[in-house]
Amino acid sequence: MNDLVVAILRSGTPLVYVTLAGVVAQRAGIWHLGLEGVMIIGAASTIIGIVLTGSLGLALIAAVVLCVLASVLLWFTIEKLKANPIIAGLGLTGLGVGGTTLASQSIFGSQASITAPFGLPRLGEAFGPFASLSVLVAAMPFVVALLWVLLRRTRFGLQLAASGEHPFAARGAGVEPARMRLFALAFGGVLAAAGGAELAAGSLQIFAQNMTAGRGFMAFAAVVFGVSHPIGAAFAAMFFSLVGALGIRAQLVFGDAVPHDLLLALPYIATVFGVWLSGRLRGGAASSAFGELRDY
Repeated sequence: MNDLVVAILRSGTPLVYVTLAGVVAQRAGIWHLGLEGVMIIGAASTIIGIVLTGSLGLALIAAVVLCVLASVLLWFTIEKLKANPIIAGLGLTGLGVGGTTLASQSIFGSQASITAPFGLPRLGEAFGPFASLSVLVAAMPFVVALLWVLLRRTRFGLQLAASGEHPFAARGAGVEPARMRLFALAFGGVLAAAGGAELAAGSLQIFAQNMTAGRGFMAFAAVVFGVSHPIGAAFAAMFFSLVGALGIRAQLVFGDAVPHDLLLALPYIATVFGVWLSGRLRGGAASSAFGELRDY
């Protein structure tokens, strides 16, 4: 049982951080489809930074800076160039996936995976069966709670929500929606950098091309499934992780009795099912969300 919990936390924590980035962006009125691109930038920057500098601190700083810059680029494209947010987000994903591949090939001259000599600090033997998990896993519940307080119980959170839901009223109250969206995307860049760092350096200490494998889109689905609530979206992300962990266990138990590709697809099937179920149980919340996407 402990092994299953560890597997869920290990695979779910990166997804939760990126999901929270999507929640913050959505509260500001932006459905963030560039999460995949920002996440893989964070993953690549962390591992490449460790290899080139030998310093985890410098690598994490580089990851945060690059992810924030990518997020600011998305804001500039949407707010200043008036681009379609959905197209701009997908473009950022393409830029992240393609840019990290190009960067790794240019720096190391190979398409092979990049292995770092060390990764994020571990919890240690004092935590028993959870000793192999990174400090970002332990910090994740506190980040979720603090973000809930920030978004739901502070003046800033109300201003952010007003900027997303009623920008004209917010502007009349002295709040600049464009500035709030800039902060939301930049702050989301920090969270996505943490997710990418945990994915690449939390347990694997490796970066491979396209290693996010759709997790950014899964995080976007978790935002919809969780109705843009920090805690609800975090639970949705962990649910997708649970399904993935059960799929891996099923491969060990059933072997060739169940098609391997079907088991690998379980998290993505759960993603589609979760969005559908959210729309059915929450009075069409998910459906209205995608309706907003169509309106852009």
